[in-house]
Amino acid sequence: MARFSDSEIDQLKSEVSVECLVEAAGIALRKSGKDRLGRCPFHADGEPSLVVTPAKNLWHCFGCQIGGGPIDWVMKFKGVSFRHAVELLKADLPLAAGESPIKRATVRSLPAPVDLDADDQTLLNQAVDYYHETLLASPEALAYLQARGLDHPELVGRFKLGFANRTLGLRLPNKQRVAGADIRTRLQKVGIYRESGHEHFSGSLIVPVFDELGNVTEVYGRKVRDDLRKGTPLHLYLPGPHRGVWNESGLANAGGEVILCEALIDAMTFWCAGFTNVTAAYGVEGFTDDHLAAFQRYGVTRVLIAYDRDEAGDRAAEKLGERLIGEGIEALRVHFPKGMDANSTARKMTPPQHSLGLMLRQAEWIGRSRVEPELAPAAPVLPLAADLPEVEPPPAGDELLLDQGDRQWRIRGWKKNLSPEQMRVNLQVRRLMEGGEDGGYHVDTLDLYAARGRAAYIRQAAIELGLPDETIKRDIGHVLMKLESLQDDLITLNAGPKTTLPAMSAEDERAALDLLQGPDLMRRIASDMERCGVVGEANNLLAGYLAAVSRKLDTPLAILIQSSSAAGKSSLMDAVLAMVPPEEKVQYSAMTGQSLFYLGETDMQHKILAIAEEEGVRQAAYALKLLQSDGELTMASTGKDEASGNLVTKQYKVKGPVMLMMTTTAIDIDEELMNRCLVLSVNESREQTRLIHERQRMKQTLEGLLASSDKEALIALHQNAQRLLKPVLVVNPYADQLTFLDDKTRTRRDHMKYLTLIRAIALIHQHQRPIRTVEHRGRNLAYIEATKADIALANQIAHEVLGRTLDELPPQTRRLLSQLQAWVVDNAKAQALPVREVRFTRKQARDALHWGDTQLKLHLARLADLEYLAVHRRGTSFDYELVYDGQGDGKHLCGLLDVTVLGKTHGYDGERSGYQADRSGSGRPSVGPRSGAGRGQLKGAESLQPRAPLLDEGAADAAFAQNAIIYANGAGPVVAGE
Repeated sequence: MARFSDSEIDQLKSEVSVECLVEAAGIALRKSGKDRLGRCPFHADGEPSLVVTPAKNLWHCFGCQIGGGPIDWVMKFKGVSFRHAVELLKADLPLAAGESPIKRATVRSLPAPVDLDADDQTLLNQAVDYYHETLLASPEALAYLQARGLDHPELVGRFKLGFANRTLGLRLPNKQRVAGADIRTRLQKVGIYRESGHEHFSGSLIVPVFDELGNVTEVYGRKVRDDLRKGTPLHLYLPGPHRGVWNESGLANAGGEVILCEALIDAMTFWCAGFTNVTAAYGVEGFTDDHLAAFQRYGVTRVLIAYDRDEAGDRAAEKLGERLIGEGIEALRVHFPKGMDANSTARKMTPPQHSLGLMLRQAEWIGRSRVEPELAPAAPVLPLAADLPEVEPPPAGDELLLDQGDRQWRIRGWKKNLSPEQMRVNLQVRRLMEGGEDGGYHVDTLDLYAARGRAAYIRQAAIELGLPDETIKRDIGHVLMKLESLQDDLITLNAGPKTTLPAMSAEDERAALDLLQGPDLMRRIASDMERCGVVGEANNLLAGYLAAVSRKLDTPLAILIQSSSAAGKSSLMDAVLAMVPPEEKVQYSAMTGQSLFYLGETDMQHKILAIAEEEGVRQAAYALKLLQSDGELTMASTGKDEASGNLVTKQYKVKGPVMLMMTTTAIDIDEELMNRCLVLSVNESREQTRLIHERQRMKQTLEGLLASSDKEALIALHQNAQRLLKPVLVVNPYADQLTFLDDKTRTRRDHMKYLTLIRAIALIHQHQRPIRTVEHRGRNLAYIEATKADIALANQIAHEVLGRTLDELPPQTRRLLSQLQAWVVDNAKAQALPVREVRFTRKQARDALHWGDTQLKLHLARLADLEYLAVHRRGTSFDYELVYDGQGDGKHLCGLLDVTVLGKTHGYDGERSGYQADRSGSGRPSVGPRSGAGRGQLKGAESLQPRAPLLDEGAADAAFAQNAIIYANGAGPVVAGE
């Protein structure tokens, strides 16, 4: 809706008299103390029930039980909305008062700004005229122009700038009437209205483009507010192709030389600074044939391309320059500071006529050597001295020395400026007189982009050195240009990868490929990790290894390793992490609540974040959950603006995906955390302890000494193998046949863990799978397919890992229950009693099972709460009875499809393992060996008969070497060959 400032509303409430409004509506009021009484017009009022209080400027009806101020009276009396009432009061008081109350108005009281019978061109012109009048009365729009430095006294009137505040519809006939519907349809045709019935440019500064006859050919809209919904476009144009050239009269008087900006805001910035020979394209790709025709019509021979200084602007300027040169027009590139445009440069480097003039004088030929174009700005531009001598920065430190005539400049701290928006340095200038005498010096710390600080430095340095201000000003200009050049190189260097990949020899690469291409890859992984020191945890090690590999997918798995203290959870995590290249993992002992948000934006992408203890990240738990679920973190924080010193809102972002790995000794795990992780339970059995002891003793022998030497080689081999794995799209041709447990809502996440586990298994086998391609939207997409063996292995791991995760009992409690059940059954047989009649105390269980009292008390209480045990009081002690019948060990995951039936005709619920095998199918049509084009399948895949063509070896290598560019089907980045 139209936005009114609080001051406007308060002014109406205080200055518009409710008493006058009521009397203007023909209602007689009589005095009653401090109030006025009258008959309410909104109901049949026999006795006066309408009370007006002039002192408070309020009204109230005791019969209707309604009241308010002047705006509320107009809303009720005229039957209009709040914004319509405000517009009526602002336009005309009698108009707002009316003659008789209306329940809901369908006839507009405000005059229409457009002729209802005008042709389309006239209609568009009149709409722009109305927007222009709205701007002149809008403090919000005028404040925006001032904030952008566009407060030139002639700018608004000369180019008929406007503001769309959604009040146009208040002045049109109601849309329920024929005339109202007709005029809105015609406004939609010319682009002012949308099909939704809203104004197209609502909330935007309006910049129209006129032809030589004064007719509007194009309209540009720029939203004046930055607190809009995410995804709301800030820049708008009329629908259809762009027509016309902005400031065509300026081209006619340009003398053959024109400044071409990327956006109209930038072009108006140049115009306000006195460079009236300026126009603008409609974005980086918005240079039209109309622009070229205008250049040729007005004899333009040189164009200074003043596009934004970013990657898109540089690329578009180079492309446009080549086109102009081909048309016989000279093209030069205006270089703003990195990451800035004309408007931001003019606002940061004042006065704008000087800073923009300097940029224009430094323009470079596109594809040629640098020249200085001759310009005639409205304000004089400072002359430049001779070019600076080439000075290489010292190899160490950040001190830079520059000689300028008899003046030597020393700059310190320039390497700290890693943002193109600031240049804070310690600057010293020293004057060396003939004979080696010291002619004075001046030193200070300042931001060279801050005009006030720069001016103060120039003034003081000129006094100390006995030189004119202009000399110091020119020197500082040279210093600034040199520092910007060095800063660009420094920012580029810091933007690069912070870790360099270690060089891999041909022999090491061959060994890693042999591992990845081996037919027994999964067995080899488990065997090698056991050789590295971990025994009896083959399934957990394999699950952890595959989860680590899943970091190369867009939705990696997360791992939480759970055990009692000293059971070996840290050893299990260390064994998995040892196989991951150091540059692809980050390990912390603990994290604070804010620490994640201040990591580099891309520092964690496709890496492993390992935390020693889950307790160490309690403060950061919320951020970790978001990073795992959403794939990125964003935070708005208050910071200090380096240029102005004011507090501003700064945004911090950390992009994923990130694979999380943590350990915990907690028995009760946070449900939100458990839902997002695969929970690996360490084997705490007595047999496992015996195996660990044997391995510990073996390490003390000669065999153990030799094994430790082999460990380093195995770790290096697996790290190199993981470096050879590339993000590649994985397609599961059996996905529509798979089944999964669906009795709990949390299985929605567990189901995705299961599918991701299959993709991770296929991903690690990528060097054993043929690469298939499919053409989609003009691209060749490369992918590999999951096999039945992948699904079988995923089922095996899922039964152990997901089965325990979905178990209502923690692993330690489940282990105690199994031991109790075996012990009680043996006692029952020995005593010839039914199992339900065997009673035992906690001491008896402690002696028989060799559990500690604290752990036994804790887990017995849990079993009693969940009714696996019954508790009977016997005096001051308790006896326990085993209620558990021994069905279900918590390891088996029901609902998974047996892989032997994959590819066969079956119903959706046919042949599930352990889950209602005899239930009827769901009515879903049967499938053949390969599924048809179901949901999510790429278009174009139907043309692959029967399989997509395989790439030859060279093309396969090339495909894997391409950058990841697409995400599809919830899988990792697609490797595409153009």
